[in-house]
Amino acid sequence: MQRTRRTPLSDTTPSHLPGDETPKTEPADLESAGSSSSPAESAGVAGSSAAAGGEAALPASAASADEASGDPAFSAPPAGAAGGRRVLVVLFAVVGLLVLGLDQLTKVLALHHLTPGEPVNVIGSLLKFNLIRNPGAAFSLGSNLTPVISAIQIVVAVGVVYLSRKLGSIGWAVAFGLLFGGAIGNITDRVFREPSPFHGHVVDFLQTPHWAIFNVADMAVTSAAILLVIQTLRGIRLDGSKDVGKK
Repeated sequence: MQRTRRTPLSDTTPSHLPGDETPKTEPADLESAGSSSSPAESAGVAGSSAAAGGEAALPASAASADEASGDPAFSAPPAGAAGGRRVLVVLFAVVGLLVLGLDQLTKVLALHHLTPGEPVNVIGSLLKFNLIRNPGAAFSLGSNLTPVISAIQIVVAVGVVYLSRKLGSIGWAVAFGLLFGGAIGNITDRVFREPSPFHGHVVDFLQTPHWAIFNVADMAVTSAAILLVIQTLRGIRLDGSKDVGKK
């Protein structure tokens, strides 16, 4: 009988021939593997980031340029800031009323407690109470022009009230209040005091060496003039804006 060759149950030889190549595995998905995006995508992301950064930085640089050029928006209230201007108008009115009230009160006290021609020393010879009635302007000038002086002071007071709507600076508001209160204080004397309306004499009672006798209203007007000069020298306009030529 012919003997048959048995087939082994398990083949111990390798399943690949020596010349076969090791099978290659496909790379995992780029997104699932967390790999970086392609150069084109990276360039696009960088470009969009730069654009976003440029847009964010643009307003700040533009604001800096406007501020450096002296744009009034940085030193004056915006046109719609009615609340801020209303506060300044109230400040102007309060200062004016305080000056007017103090002026009239001191004049009443001077008329009741002082006698013309009998000065009273308050601080030695530096300050005296010396009651006089002044028909003219400062230093008793224009004694025969009392109605004209009264008309000029009324025009000044009306002009101050009209311009107060444009106030944008605390300094200007205080100066306008002092000017208004002082002007109205002396106008009140010229209109309502003797000898007749618009010919009334102003009550003066404060005297210092080498200076004309004056009153509280005169002090307020002088202080207003000094403050207005300071504001002008500083380059601050009525509306609060800054003059670029001033530092």
